[in-house]
Amino acid sequence: MDIFEKIAKHMGPIGQHQKWSHGYFSFPKLEGDIAPHMNFRGKEHLVWSLNNYLGLANHPEVRKADEQGAADFGMAYPMGARMMSGNSKYHEQLEQQLAAFVGKPDAFLLNYGYQGMVSIIDSLVDRNDVIVYDGESHACIIDGLRLHMGKRFVYKHNDIESAKKQLERATKLVEQSGGGILVITEGVFGMSGAQGKLKELVDLKKEFNFRLLIDDAHGFGTMGPTGAGTHEAQNCIDGVDVYFGTFAKSMAGIGAFVASSEEITNFFRYNMRSQTFAKALPMPMVIGLLKRLDLLKNNPELRERLWKIATTLQNGLRERGFDLGVTDTMVTPVFLKGELLEATALTMDLRENYSIFCSIVVYPVIPKGLIELRLIPTAAHSLDDVQRTLDAFSEVSDKLQNGYYRDNQFVAD
Repeated sequence: MDIFEKIAKHMGPIGQHQKWSHGYFSFPKLEGDIAPHMNFRGKEHLVWSLNNYLGLANHPEVRKADEQGAADFGMAYPMGARMMSGNSKYHEQLEQQLAAFVGKPDAFLLNYGYQGMVSIIDSLVDRNDVIVYDGESHACIIDGLRLHMGKRFVYKHNDIESAKKQLERATKLVEQSGGGILVITEGVFGMSGAQGKLKELVDLKKEFNFRLLIDDAHGFGTMGPTGAGTHEAQNCIDGVDVYFGTFAKSMAGIGAFVASSEEITNFFRYNMRSQTFAKALPMPMVIGLLKRLDLLKNNPELRERLWKIATTLQNGLRERGFDLGVTDTMVTPVFLKGELLEATALTMDLRENYSIFCSIVVYPVIPKGLIELRLIPTAAHSLDDVQRTLDAFSEVSDKLQNGYYRDNQFVAD
């Protein structure tokens, strides 16, 4: 069969819906300044879908730093990969500050978070090593695992007994192969809002010989007394061997970093193919990230504001009987019972009649018969935004339970 013919018949689990979902449910356009209120299809909406946790995306000091970086250096500087010709004192300065903030001796900048995690896994392990990982790991971790030519074992999500069993299996294998064991989990799971059980995994080092890598994309900047991350929140900074954070969430930027010992970080510098063969982060972003990090570290009121909004939103939803699953972070999933057509109708009702924009998650990401509305609170939201959302969710929940969305379909203007 011709490859293109095969693709035309099997567009993928999400792509199969693209003819009717494109531009509305998938690839929507949110326009205007990045803020809790933006325009969607020509109408202002209250937006709960942006990972702008600390509200830095449109912060005046951040905008000024971004603009000054572009004015001073242009978008092309520095030219080339870091190893060859794309290094600068500002890249190194950012690395030093990040390492100190998350409690590690050294850090290495990465062009993108997704690409970075894939490459971290690829460089850390060889065919003799075994990976043990959480069953609900992010797609970037899964794609990194696919590059691994050795064995890998998955443990049930946040189940330490299951992790222990997989470590027992892994230990037997590496005793024969001469390899090592890498355990991978997330600091904050972005879909459920649950914290990874970092401290419990660290405690397993008393029984097993392994290294621990955490993806703290959602935890960096939001978790812990200073915002250093989920490992700080759980008081196990030293037990995390490799710490990965992104700039796309709390820092409202582009790129990521990996932090570890000096030796391991230097190993990454010279062995991560996604960085060795890719252009360095552009200078305007690096200059802007230095300002973002400064604001993150020295303005705790931003994180306090985020948590006030998140706590008020979550408490209000729970008081009204909504199921938020197991979240114990700012990520706010709202689980409802319903089918795909009901999910799309409910979401359209929220957008068309309540002017509330949030992400919708359905099967195969979550089990059939469930609808997840995923809310991302930020420091930029107001308590009025929260109250408006609580009232709207109560109304659409009543409609869903009464079969309204089963009997009424919506058409966008």
